[in-house]
Amino acid sequence: MKTEAKTPEEYLENIPADRKKAFTELRNAFKKNLPKGYQEGMAYGMITYCIPLSTYPKGYHVSPGTPLGLVSIASQKNFLAVYHMGLYMDSKLLKWFQDEYKKQAKGKLDMGKSCVRLKKLDDIPFKLFADLAKKIPVDMYIEKYESVLKKIGK
Repeated sequence: MKTEAKTPEEYLENIPADRKKAFTELRNAFKKNLPKGYQEGMAYGMITYCIPLSTYPKGYHVSPGTPLGLVSIASQKNFLAVYHMGLYMDSKLLKWFQDEYKKQAKGKLDMGKSCVRLKKLDDIPFKLFADLAKKIPVDMYIEKYESVLKKIGK
């Protein structure tokens, strides 16, 4: 869903009432568990947790001057979404997440390359997302990101 929200708080104000509790809990799973150094903000119309330019001045290579985002959360038309670049970049982390999802969630994992679609709000494995949040410290993400850039010649 398109939003004109400029802050995470403004974004939350515009979430439909029936999704607000689950979305807030999902937000808290990341906000309270991400390693030190990530910053909450808005990017691409979603709440995003990124490495600020003051820490990593190169930022996101596709959009210079934009902080390097790790995870974004959004309320889409038919589901809540978690976009996690670590799952996209790291096959071991992806395997761990897929295995844990089977153990912790009631339903089947609905996932694209980095997007986890959460359609049943009562079945969201919030603890799993809290555990996922803890997995990638800032320095590790920068190292992994730069190694991927080298592979693709950027």
